[in-house]
Amino acid sequence: MKFGLIGAGNMGGTILKAAINKGFIREGDAIVYDVVTAQTEKMAAAYPGITIAQDNLELVKQADCILIGVKPVFMDGVLKEISSVVAGKAVISIAAGWSMDMLNASLGENHGAMLLRVMPNTPALVGEGYTALCEETTLSSDWLNWAKKLFDCLGESAVVPERLFDAVIAVTGSSPAYIYTLIDAMALGGVQQGMPRAMAQRAAAQAVLGAAKMVLETGEHPCKLRDDVCSPAGTTIAAVDVLKNTGFESSIMSAMAAAAERNREITAKKG
Repeated sequence: MKFGLIGAGNMGGTILKAAINKGFIREGDAIVYDVVTAQTEKMAAAYPGITIAQDNLELVKQADCILIGVKPVFMDGVLKEISSVVAGKAVISIAAGWSMDMLNASLGENHGAMLLRVMPNTPALVGEGYTALCEETTLSSDWLNWAKKLFDCLGESAVVPERLFDAVIAVTGSSPAYIYTLIDAMALGGVQQGMPRAMAQRAAAQAVLGAAKMVLETGEHPCKLRDDVCSPAGTTIAAVDVLKNTGFESSIMSAMAAAAERNREITAKKG
C-alpha cells in the first residue's frame, strides 16, 4: 500500500515520521510532495527511502491513500487540482474547519474518492496527541481501521460524530494553549515566591504532566483526585478556594465555548 503526503509541514510531517518510526508505514511505501522544497528535502534526508513527487497529481496517481496536510486556506485549491485522479483512493484531511460536506463540494460530483475528516492536536509532535476521526466517513471499515492505527502512532485516537467536532476542537485542538497559559501562570507564581524562572517553569510543567497522567492511569474523576490532595485546613484547599471564588472553572468553560463558537463561524464562512 502506497501512502502519499501532500504538505510535509509540522503536522503532516509529524504524522508520517511517527508512522515510519513505529514501523506502521515503510519508507519505501511513502510518497511526499510539498511546494516548499526545503520541507521535502528534510524528509528525504531523514528518511532516504521515501519518494519525492514532482507535484500533487503525480503523488495522487501513485498513492492508495493520500493525507492532505496543507493549511486550511490552501485546501480548496489542492482538492480541485487532484479531483480528476482521486477515484478509488482514500483521502484524509486534517484541515481545521473543513467539514465532510465541504470536502465533497471542493472535489466535485462523482469524484469517487473515499473521504475521512480528522482533527489531530499539536501534542502529537511529542507522541501525546489526541486525534478525532469523523464517524461520517466514506472510508470502508478496513480503511477506517487502518486510519485509526495510523493516528494511534501519535498518541490516542477516537472515532467521533462530526456534530461533536466543534467541541473536540475546544477540548483538544485549542486546549494546549489553555494549559500553556496555566503553566506560565504557575511559573510566575513560583517566581513571585522566590523560585528561579527556569526552575519554576519546569516544576509547573511536570506538575501538569503528572496530574494528567494520574487522571488517565487511575480512571478516577478529577474532582476525586483533587479532593485527595486537599487536607483539612491545608495549603491546597486554601488555593482551591481562591480558584473557585475567582471564577477559574467558569473562565475555562467560557474559553472553550468561545473556541467552539469560533470554529462554527469559520466553518460557516467557508461553506
